[in-house]
Parts: sequence; C-alpha cells; structure tokens
Amino acid sequence: MNVLVTGGAGFIGANYVLRRLRTSDDRVTVVDALTYAGNLESLKAVEENPALSFHRADITDSDAMEKIFEETKPDAVVHFAAESHVDRSILGPRVFTTTNVLGTQVLLDCSKKHGVQRFVMVSTDEVYGSLGKTGLFSETSPLKPSSPYSASKAAADLVALSYHHTFGMDVVVTRCSNNYGPLQFPEKLIPLMIINALEDKPLPVYGDGMQIRDWIHVEDHCAAIDAVFAKGMAGEVYNIGSQNERPNIEIVKRILAHLGKPETLIRHVEDRLGHDRRYAIDPTKTEGALGWVPEKKFEDALPATIDWYLANRTWWERVRSGAYREYFEAQYAQRLAD
Repeated sequence: MNVLVTGGAGFIGANYVLRRLRTSDDRVTVVDALTYAGNLESLKAVEENPALSFHRADITDSDAMEKIFEETKPDAVVHFAAESHVDRSILGPRVFTTTNVLGTQVLLDCSKKHGVQRFVMVSTDEVYGSLGKTGLFSETSPLKPSSPYSASKAAADLVALSYHHTFGMDVVVTRCSNNYGPLQFPEKLIPLMIINALEDKPLPVYGDGMQIRDWIHVEDHCAAIDAVFAKGMAGEVYNIGSQNERPNIEIVKRILAHLGKPETLIRHVEDRLGHDRRYAIDPTKTEGALGWVPEKKFEDALPATIDWYLANRTWWERVRSGAYREYFEAQYAQRLAD
C-alpha cells in the first residue's frame, strides 16, 4: 500500500511516519511545506529508506497536489498538515483558515479524483471548546471551538465528513488530546519548559496555571491512528485520549523537579485570550470498537521525554536557531533537482 502523509515532517506526523515505516511494508509519501514547524531532521533516521519519498509542497496549492497524486497514486491519505498553535492563530488567523480548511478541501478533491481508498482526517479535541469542572468530550459533543485555530479545525472536520456523506468517500476523523514526546517543536508547553529550565530562563505560565489538559504520549496517539486507519468505520469520528488530566502548573513543576531546578523560575504571565479551561476526552468508543488502549504511563513517559531533550540537545538547538531549515537544502534540494 502507498500511504500519503501530509505534514509528515511535523511533530506528530514525523512520529507517525517513523512508526509506519517500522511496522509495515507500506510505501510512505510525505508531503510537507516545511514552514516553521516542519523539520526534515526529524526523519533523518529513515531518509535512506527506499520506501520513503518526500515532496515539499503546500497543501493549498491544487496544481502541486494534483501532480503529487498523479505521480504517487496513493491508496490512502493520513492528513496531519495544519497550522496548529493557538497563540499564532490569535496573532494571525487568516493563514489558519487558508491552510486548515482550504488545504483540506484540496486534498479531498485530489483524493476523490484519484480513487483514494481511505482518508484519515487527524483533528483535535479543541473543536469541542472548553469543559467545566466535570464531564468528558464524546464524539457526539457539540462543536464549540474557542480560537481561530480550533474553529479552522472544526470546519475542516465538517468538510471532510461532508465528502463522505455527499460523495461516498471513505473518510474517518480522529480527535486527540494534547500530545507530548520526542520531536515536538519548542514553542509548545512541555518542550518550552524543558528547554527554558535547562537554560535557567523564566518559565512563563499563563494565568494561574490551572488550565487542565488530557495528556497523551505521541506514540500512543500514532498507534490509535493506525487502529482507526485499519478498523475505523467510514464517516465516523473517533476520540483519542489517555484519561490523564493534568493542570499545566503540575506539568511545569514536574519538569523542574526532574531537572533539579527551582520553582522560582516559574513566572505567571497574563492569560491567553479566550483560553479554554479544561479538556478531557472519553476514549470509550475508540477503545471498544477498535481494541486500542494507550500503553504509556505519564509517570514514566514524561521523565523519558525530558531525558530525550537532554540527549538530543543538538536537535532542539538547531530548531531554536533556525539552522534546521538548512537541512532541506543540504539533503534534498540537489536530489530533487537531479
């Protein structure tokens, strides 16, 4: 099978590509625009694998995507590519609507035209909005996105599902809680706090830090996507979570304790506009229908994640400096020109 993975040089996408090449005999075609969070160095371990091919392209470019679909003839699409950081969506909403909604439609049109057998739309629990002190998001929870980012993802989900209902395409949607693990871009909470602590810089915490997220290790998320890919029912939505609710301030304090750094590094800053207070996923449908359960225990996996950043300082230093962008030119530009 030939699987086209969009956003395959990003955090979750790269981890998924590494898993797919490790656990299957599939050919994997990665499409990534290599914007600020796309890092080909994340795929360095498999760059010589003949089952992997890479195309630098923007999913909103219909001509480029049509050419890639024509050349690679994918049997399935796993769609990660998205603008994904809430803070950035507040500063510049338009690119989120363009990439996340229009880009998804371009991919769906190409998939429909070229007879793609399965389209996996990778989404987020943020489309449900914010919970109170109790309750869990289920697949039937109303969509109440709170930020330009989550609104664009909710719209993309609905466009994807409309192609199933209108055109009979095999589309499935996954909605996952907050991910952590190796290869995460340093602007997100856990790697940002790890790196700032290592450099004895202030750790900025929004508001009182009691915003609650349901944390899942990226490898568990990728395993769940594979379960949906293999067994999910067309036209269905599957929530992915590990029932691991933690307030942000607890995460920060655990990181400091593991690194032996003082809590005096914590700096409470003005809260983010429209900041959702609590997310929590009910994964019952996914676990029951597909037989998937998360395997990583937070008490072990968070320290392992911190240790990964300690052991891979060169990786994140190159990300912080921008030098990681040179990797494409050094490793791929000449190949693509030949």
